Amino acid sequence: MPDVFLDPLNFTFGCAILGLLVGSFLNVVIHRLPRMLEQEWHANCAELKGDPIPSAERISLARPRSRCPHCGHQITTFENIPVVSYLLLRGKCSHCKARIGLRYPLVEALSGLLSGFAAWHFGPGWAAAGAIVFVWVLLALTFIDIDTQLLPDTLTIPLIWIGLLFNLGGHLVDIKSAVLGAVVGYLVLWSVYWLFKLATGKEGMGYGDFKLLSAIGAWLGWQQLPLTILLSSVVGAAIGMFMILVARRGREVPIPFGPYLAIAGMIALFWGKTLTSAYLGLLG
Repeated sequence: MPDVFLDPLNFTFGCAILGLLVGSFLNVVIHRLPRMLEQEWHANCAELKGDPIPSAERISLARPRSRCPHCGHQITTFENIPVVSYLLLRGKCSHCKARIGLRYPLVEALSGLLSGFAAWHFGPGWAAAGAIVFVWVLLALTFIDIDTQLLPDTLTIPLIWIGLLFNLGGHLVDIKSAVLGAVVGYLVLWSVYWLFKLATGKEGMGYGDFKLLSAIGAWLGWQQLPLTILLSSVVGAAIGMFMILVARRGREVPIPFGPYLAIAGMIALFWGKTLTSAYLGLLG
């Protein structure tokens, strides 16, 4: 790594800029990946039934080019600068003046801020690089789950394996803790799921939540799982109460659990050891 990037300030700034750029791509993933999976599902169903494969426009993460959903105007390079373009365009399409969702600059800004913070927190090295990738995938999963109540296997399962491979070098935790974290993370929520279903006859969460907690365990080790589960429950309860009391959302409306796990996983990534030590100190 060039010496200029070893300077903490330069490294933090560079990672923040990279995070902004990746945030633009994350918006594409959040918007298109569920639709790609839906297209694939319809095509597979048609093939099994012997029907013609639907002829709708095939989409991928690269094709077609980004465009305004209202008028079809293709987004130019100038209009695709993270956050800056949104501000310059005043949140409107340059062609039809339709409103651009606040989600787009929000994801870009979060990606940039979290990437920069991870770089500052861990300093130049592999730990920061891994933490940044971990945060990017958690961001994508969070907003996909909010939109669709799905946590795609195409993101959660690779996140588990990448976490295990990353920790072969002991960059965040030792490999034994990572393997136990992946196994225990899955089994804990799997057990809760079946206990709840046997007791109530209802499904309290999806299998994607098991895989997401397994991925968090693979990256952070089994030691951070109790804190992650506790924090996700607290955050979920707080946001759930807010949605019911302030946003007037009905109690019967399902709330995805993935975003709470992702938020808790990020907190554990940055402050897990400190919070766990403080808690054990209070008990002692």
